[in-house]
Amino acid sequence: MKKIKNISHVGIAEHMKQLKNAEISERVGTAEYAGTAEHFRNEWKYLISTSEKELLELRMKHLLKKDPHASDGGYMIRSLYFDDYWNSAYEEKESGVLMRKKYRIRVYDYSDRSIKIERKKKFGSYIYKESAPLTREEVEKILAGEYEFLLHSPYSLCREFYIECVSNMMRPRTIVDYDRVPWIMDTGTVRITFDCDVRAAVGGYDIFDPTLATLPVLEPGKLVMEVKFTELLPQIVRDLLPPQSAEFTAVSKYVLCYEKTRYLNGFEYWAEN
Repeated sequence: MKKIKNISHVGIAEHMKQLKNAEISERVGTAEYAGTAEHFRNEWKYLISTSEKELLELRMKHLLKKDPHASDGGYMIRSLYFDDYWNSAYEEKESGVLMRKKYRIRVYDYSDRSIKIERKKKFGSYIYKESAPLTREEVEKILAGEYEFLLHSPYSLCREFYIECVSNMMRPRTIVDYDRVPWIMDTGTVRITFDCDVRAAVGGYDIFDPTLATLPVLEPGKLVMEVKFTELLPQIVRDLLPPQSAEFTAVSKYVLCYEKTRYLNGFEYWAEN
């Protein structure tokens, strides 16, 4: 499918609808469409203040509930993001390309109990995530440049990641850390999260190392609020969201952390001097 550029705000919704319908029509009559079609979810992001978060949570606690998987109300997320030789994930985000993807390995609270490789596809304000489990040993092999085991994985995502690593030189780019407070509502599969203290880890790519130094990437007192839902967003939840005057944003934690640590990977300094 062709990438659409220079789309006006007025026509963006219609273009997204046309592209999504075209993608679905390509799968009609196939096993993929019948069994495992890609179900895109809506994702809205806001850049808010800590005081706004506290006010929102006071209102939300009567309508939503904390995610039961979150101990003490939240958890720490660490994601190791990858990009190819051309920095496509970064460049396409900066260029405003509607359809793009990025790969990451994600752990929680520096633990190896749950390790996932994920591919996040972005389609305007729609997202689709795929994931597959990894072991700590497999992560260490990837970091050492030993990709062959991925080719023999039972998970198609791992096999496709192998192709990216070999053909497009997909390599680690930056580590993104943040503390997440998740709220959920069953109606419309609504999920609202507050990502606080977003920071870029430096000093290596060992995602299990809690001693890695980190650099904050947001202004003090700022955090990212994300609203995800599948079919609908109940009006009662819409009324909770920040007003239109608030900063509705397409902020990417990966982009923020990549730019914060660019001096580690780029050659702009040598080019300019």
